[in-house]
Amino acid sequence: MPRMLDVSDDVRAEIGDEEADRLLAGENAPGSYDCTSCRTPGDSEQERTSTVLFIGDETAVLAFAHATCLPSQVVQVTEEQLQGAVRSINPDGVPAQAVPEQAVLGITSGLILISGELHPALVVEPTGPIVRPGSTDIGDDFLPLLIEQGFMPVTELSSVPPVLHGWSVLLAMGQLHAVLQPGTGGGSPVAWWQAHQALQVAESWRAAANKHQQVLLFAAPVGSIGRQPREDLLRDALDKAAANGKLVAAAMPLAGT
Repeated sequence: MPRMLDVSDDVRAEIGDEEADRLLAGENAPGSYDCTSCRTPGDSEQERTSTVLFIGDETAVLAFAHATCLPSQVVQVTEEQLQGAVRSINPDGVPAQAVPEQAVLGITSGLILISGELHPALVVEPTGPIVRPGSTDIGDDFLPLLIEQGFMPVTELSSVPPVLHGWSVLLAMGQLHAVLQPGTGGGSPVAWWQAHQALQVAESWRAAANKHQQVLLFAAPVGSIGRQPREDLLRDALDKAAANGKLVAAAMPLAGT
């Protein structure tokens, strides 16, 4: 059965047309795999799947990801990171933690109950540690960087976080396009996060966003939330992250409809 694989031009250039065509024909592609981004199972026969090629100094590893998590791409990593990743996992993929400088922001939408009212929320979690630009540390500066931008630490989800002025959530025709932040020097807003393809949101989420004219954005470091299939599980993960001091939040005006 043909696989639902995406092979980008960059990946094709690295692995060659013959290998790319074999993948697309299903000869070398796995049916099931662990997504290299969110680490949950995927099936290239049932859902669109991206090929992600990790290239070290001497070694290259082809991994697979849900197309909704990552686009097909080539990721440059150090040989040490790649070898460490290969030793620590099965051959089906490379964990995102092995390539912290290439972390991608994953985003999930859901309705969150606060003070008896449902609020539209976006939950952002990177696929790997986020380090401060120019830093050589191997730690994770994701939350400190956001706090510096005006996000507030959350210890429990008991009240709506304050509005972060200058930021907004861009929604158009019922699809999520971007989270915008202020431009440098007071210029036009720029995308802090932008959808590779516009994400469809539930009608109930869109209705709540139109009612409140704002969206709550929660952010947590890699490994804190995970890919939760239901809103109750998402809420449980948020509560746990908050209790562990690993959650920041802000309310943002809604741009669009």
